[in-house]
Amino acid sequence: MWPCGPHSPWNRLRTQINEVQRVAINTDSSIAPGVPLTPALPIAAPILGSAKLLRVIGLGISLAVACGNMIGVGILRLPGPIAAALGDVPLIIMFWIAGGVYATLGAVSVSELAAMLPTAGGFYVYARRAFGPRVGFVVGWNDWIANTAAVAIISLTAAEYLGVFFPRLAGHSQILSLGTLALITALHWVGVRIGSGIQGAISGVVGIMLLALAVSCFLVTPHAAPSVTAALSGSAAQLPLFSLATMIAVGAALRSIVVTYDGWYGAIYLAEETTDPSRNLPRALILCTTLATALYLLVNIGFLHALSLPVLASSTLPAADAARALLPWGGAEIVTVVSLITILSVLNATVLVTPRILYAIGRDGLFTERATRVSRSGTPRVALAVTSGAVAFLIVTGTFDQIAAIAATLWLLNYLSAYLAVFKLRRTEPELPRPYRAWGYPWTTAIVILGSLMLFVAVIMSDLRSAGFAALLIAISAPAYGWIARRRAQNAT
Repeated sequence: MWPCGPHSPWNRLRTQINEVQRVAINTDSSIAPGVPLTPALPIAAPILGSAKLLRVIGLGISLAVACGNMIGVGILRLPGPIAAALGDVPLIIMFWIAGGVYATLGAVSVSELAAMLPTAGGFYVYARRAFGPRVGFVVGWNDWIANTAAVAIISLTAAEYLGVFFPRLAGHSQILSLGTLALITALHWVGVRIGSGIQGAISGVVGIMLLALAVSCFLVTPHAAPSVTAALSGSAAQLPLFSLATMIAVGAALRSIVVTYDGWYGAIYLAEETTDPSRNLPRALILCTTLATALYLLVNIGFLHALSLPVLASSTLPAADAARALLPWGGAEIVTVVSLITILSVLNATVLVTPRILYAIGRDGLFTERATRVSRSGTPRVALAVTSGAVAFLIVTGTFDQIAAIAATLWLLNYLSAYLAVFKLRRTEPELPRPYRAWGYPWTTAIVILGSLMLFVAVIMSDLRSAGFAALLIAISAPAYGWIARRRAQNAT
């Protein structure tokens, strides 16, 4: 065995390998021309025999990933609570439009970053470039943790719906969720073409089924659906405009709408695997939010037509109630099928994108370099295994509830870091090639920053305990970066 001192042959070889990889990464064709890398830490040594991420994802799959990561069970469940909080049909429609505008303007701003920095990792990449490796580390790790908790919740939700179809399995949600997770992980383990291809198929089915559900609300005469236009008692529409109760009701509605629109950015994690990312990523993100806004409006107007406002406001699953009003026999079962397929779409998309965060962090030396190991079929298998293992741990221990409670705070911080990065990089690196420039900058980006800050305050005020846990997680991340940075620096000398 070689000696391990600072001047040993092993450490001299490590230094040489790091230098070679710096040159290789700076000339990698996956990086946009004219975008130099300025790593503050030594880059991890390459894994011998490891392949690269495959650039095989076109516009169609990018759009499918974005939509699959966005269009979930929220649109089937949350229109009821939102209607109850707002209590007025024009107000409900206006808020859904406002949510769509907020998401679309966010996509416009992030599209500039995605086209300019088309590398794997998502929000981590933008925060690191704009604010340095410490902030990037905090954003990246918290993004990975929040997405891991989301996968755990989605897996358990899928298990609950599977229990409806297979009553003998009901009550074994933990085993079912682990089995579902294992199946999705195995599909992605085979290769990126399999995982992304499945996403394309499922997203298409989900879109068609939701569109059919919405349209059927207008084509079929519902059974005795009264037309009620008066504002609901106790809702924001009947409360004093500037009262605390109105603020609470509006805040609750906004949180639910933002949750429903969340996920449009899914394709940015796959930037390094996207063909012509400078063109396809902006198209996928903006087209996704535009289509989702139109679909969500159509679904809500359809629900209001089929159910009436009071019935919608009291419904915990308005999609099932609408289907039951239209088709008394079999309507609820149809919605259950739609819900299950929608859940599987979100699960597949989230499992696809989350390991890319760990891959990017590992490539920058902030996690084991084995996380950068990629199979010949284009799957970062170590990152996928670690991610699925963490999800399984959360499912078995049940600790995902608390992490899920702070996920909204962490995702809003991701939004803010990206929108602020647009301003920062415009000022500090104006010479960087920008194949796509945010439309309406600086006003559109300023609007989404203001909106995110308002939502951030609303989320904190509504759940101080979870906000405290989020602050603790962020506080732990910062010194953890310092410890990792010191170790990497010592190993490189």
